[in-house]
Amino acid sequence: MNRLTQRLQQLRAAGRSGLVTYLTAGDPDAATSLALLTRLGAAGADLIELGMPFSDPVADGPTIQAAHLRALASGQTLAATLQLVSRLRQHDQATPLLLMGYLNPLLQYGVEPFMAAAAAAGVDGLLLVDLPFEHAAPYRAAARQHGLQLIAMTAPGSDAGRLAHWLPHAEGFVYHVSLNGITGSTAADSDALVAHVARLRTLTPLPIALGFGLRTPQQLAALNRQADLLVVGSALVATLARDGVEATLQQVRQLAAALQPDSAG
Repeated sequence: MNRLTQRLQQLRAAGRSGLVTYLTAGDPDAATSLALLTRLGAAGADLIELGMPFSDPVADGPTIQAAHLRALASGQTLAATLQLVSRLRQHDQATPLLLMGYLNPLLQYGVEPFMAAAAAAGVDGLLLVDLPFEHAAPYRAAARQHGLQLIAMTAPGSDAGRLAHWLPHAEGFVYHVSLNGITGSTAADSDALVAHVARLRTLTPLPIALGFGLRTPQQLAALNRQADLLVVGSALVATLARDGVEATLQQVRQLAAALQPDSAG
């Protein structure tokens, strides 16, 4: 069974939301990135979302853009990102890992060779932020051939009719972008997010993830059990840049604690 499917089943049985931690591969360098990634699962990350560095990450705010630039400056490539995943799997075979990024680097690598290499490295799924539903079918088929899940993404402004047409083809879970905007731009409103999740649940039986605008344990506690997965990215990337690996791991522990059954939330 795909690690991602298994983890989603475990979270549902536990009756809580899962913590998804986003970091950029190779930020600030490959050695530091590996040192952090290998400890995320033990710190409480239920899923790891790993950004593929790209020179023009248009969906990302300044914090994650800076991480992409640091990683690229240190020599991080798509091939090096797959090697990073492979090295992570020598330490952590259990925590599901998604690669998040943009379509252009995959096209340059070659879609079929990339899917094969990603699966061999230990990747479980893909989030391609600039791939519309209408063009996703061949990429989904290529991913599925290698046991990977291509995750569908929605946004507050997504048309209900369009969603009803395309979401039946989604797999794994649905990643809902909480804000119309870039990552880290503002804090998300919990009441609005609950309403977005309720709307999506009428359109798909798949688990729902919320990303963009989630930063604090208090936010996660308020949304626990409302969405199936809660994604924290810019806040962790900022801590890594400012305070290093240990401080980032401590932040992950605090976020994870907010989602435990005995949490005050």
